[in-house]
Amino acid sequence: MIENNKRAFYIVLVGILLISSVFFAFNYFFTYKELQEIESTGGKTELNNKVIDFASMFIKKVLQADKEVDFETRLSLENAVRDLKDEEIMSEWQNFVGSKTEAEAQNSVKKLLEILITKIRK
Repeated sequence: MIENNKRAFYIVLVGILLISSVFFAFNYFFTYKELQEIESTGGKTELNNKVIDFASMFIKKVLQADKEVDFETRLSLENAVRDLKDEEIMSEWQNFVGSKTEAEAQNSVKKLLEILITKIRK
């Protein structure tokens, strides 16, 4: 009789441990997925901030400039573009910098600003 009670106790204990393990495994899985989503969003927020900073600097130092853009400003803009690590933005930046005419430069600026806004929206 005492052996049967011990055996039943151990079976119930193992059952409880098994159920709790399954519960914590599911809880861990869903928490892990949520953490990945948060980290993904955090990375996107950081990229958005960099894109916004570059766009702001570009507008203030290039579009609103009343004189020719100096070397230091060009260098800081170039570094900001490279820091974005985005091929599409970098390509359009190169098109802008390599523009031969004012019309080409204006077209490149329009495309560059459109790309920047699109990147922020994503």
